[in-house]
Amino acid sequence: MPRKLRVEYPGAIYHVMSRGDGKGDIFLDDVDRQDFLKTLAEACLKTGFQVHAHCLMRNHFHLVVETPNANLVAGMRWLLSTYTIRLNHRHKLFGHVFSGRYKALVVDGSGNGYLRTVCDYVHLNPVRAKLLGPEQRLLEYPWSSLGMYLAAREHRPQWLRVDRLLGEHGIVEDTAAGRRLFEQQMEARRAEGDDEAEWKPIRRGWCLGAPEFKTRLLEQIEGKLGEHHSGELRRESAQAKGERIIGEELKGLKWSERDLRQRPKSDAAKLNLAARLRRETTLTIRQIAERLHLGSWKSLNNKLYLRSRGKGKRNKV
Repeated sequence: MPRKLRVEYPGAIYHVMSRGDGKGDIFLDDVDRQDFLKTLAEACLKTGFQVHAHCLMRNHFHLVVETPNANLVAGMRWLLSTYTIRLNHRHKLFGHVFSGRYKALVVDGSGNGYLRTVCDYVHLNPVRAKLLGPEQRLLEYPWSSLGMYLAAREHRPQWLRVDRLLGEHGIVEDTAAGRRLFEQQMEARRAEGDDEAEWKPIRRGWCLGAPEFKTRLLEQIEGKLGEHHSGELRRESAQAKGERIIGEELKGLKWSERDLRQRPKSDAAKLNLAARLRRETTLTIRQIAERLHLGSWKSLNNKLYLRSRGKGKRNKV
């Protein structure tokens, strides 16, 4: 199974989801759910985790967690292993509880709505699972942080941080009126129905955020990807590295994108750039030919072959 790279940095936000081993249950009763929340509270105390949302289902859980100390991996290792030991001890079981690696989607916390999207996804999970009837309010599902958001602050756990999500909902103060407005907005979002296009990046992607946010992450993980990581992630990383190289070369040549587009296909500087991309990235010859406006990939491949044999022009212009 292709793996997603763990990206860690101070202040990173993640949508974490973990399923039961073999699709089995991870919560056998409500005492287990209470024990998980108790273990989560301990993990937050140990690591500094700040939870923005959570939802406990029968065979999986969702967390939206912020890591001020860039320690997602260490914190999740402790949380999952400790809960496993406690569950097995209480029920006199043994073996794995969770299935392989947990999913950790990196979320853009810039305040542009990405945190709201992923938290809304988590809070609406009981609706998608048909655990609430049409006449029931969202807060009636007892194992979601939504009910905690609607409680007065003195009745909330210290590890739950509400200000960022309320802010992205346009609620500036954590007051009774603000909490009522939050519930109204969530019920209105529920009434809109499931939006597959909106949820797809959460279910399938490795990152949720603006293009520049994704570019920064790809630059951070450059050179850290292996064959065991997903093809999508490797492709995006190669493209980000390629764009960085192109930007460096254009700056050195004092060219614009228009110059790159209008220069002839045989231009020595363009071929030098193509050769560098071929040498330093995993971009295909077809991708390089298209990006640098060098005609057909077969023609470019032949030109680069001749250069490598010392029969082509190698000097920059």
